Amino acid sequence: MIIGINGNIQKENIGKVIKEIISALSENSLNYLLASDLKNVLDYDSNQSTEKFLSLKNLSERSDIIISVGGDGTILATAFEAQAFDKPVVGVNFGKLGFLAETDISQVKELIKDIKNKNYSIEERMLLKGICKEGSETIFAINDIVIDKGGWPKMIELKILVDDEYVTTFSADGVIVATPTGSTGYSLSCGGPIVSPKADVMTISPISPHSLSIRPLVLPNSAKISIKANSHHTKVQINCDGQRVYFFTPPIELTICKNDKPFKLIKTMNSSYFDILRNKLLWGLDVRNISKRN
Repeated sequence: MIIGINGNIQKENIGKVIKEIISALSENSLNYLLASDLKNVLDYDSNQSTEKFLSLKNLSERSDIIISVGGDGTILATAFEAQAFDKPVVGVNFGKLGFLAETDISQVKELIKDIKNKNYSIEERMLLKGICKEGSETIFAINDIVIDKGGWPKMIELKILVDDEYVTTFSADGVIVATPTGSTGYSLSCGGPIVSPKADVMTISPISPHSLSIRPLVLPNSAKISIKANSHHTKVQINCDGQRVYFFTPPIELTICKNDKPFKLIKTMNSSYFDILRNKLLWGLDVRNISKRN
């Protein structure tokens, strides 16, 4: 088994964490490869072959499992490359929230043992695919695809169709189409619902709509969502997972649907989605009890 390692080199002491992971892998007789960026944060010496450092794309192709060290953004970037080669990703939180992370840096040794002993399951998570009539490139997202006004100070007009059936037209700062994985991200902050990753649905959440009646919408995974956006500005912005940004001249029409292939996330037997909701988002906690502790 070959374990790929990617990490956010902007994090302080990331080199130390990567070394701990390498040490744990070596103790368990597991081979590893490293993302090329990590060479800048490791004390490289002649005993460490340069062949172990690869681009994230090549790392994903050659590894059996990829460990992502950092926050949720790092996991999303790693998973985006890994899904193209059908490789599973496991997150080690070295950021702030780390909602997608399976564990934190204090439990790295236990995680490596679980991987060696195959004490884990692989969850298949929905991937979104988007095609804009005005562009030639197909876009993909693990969390969400967002159409927004970009640098324009005024609202844009959005027309929504589902399976070619007209739904509504409204003015807003934008709209979010999210997967269950992305339901606890940007969509949540805009009033969207929390959706279990086991639910095969998509959500549409408006961003600051100029209406009291526009509410989030939950749709089946088979739905084809068409969004027509118009603006008086020269560009409309589309971003995927808050990482890959595209600009189009309005009016535009974007069609979004579930991608045929999912991305894969490793879950150990020690983690629970609802534990994560409670511990990291404080979901369902009684504020009266919190105030008493303080």
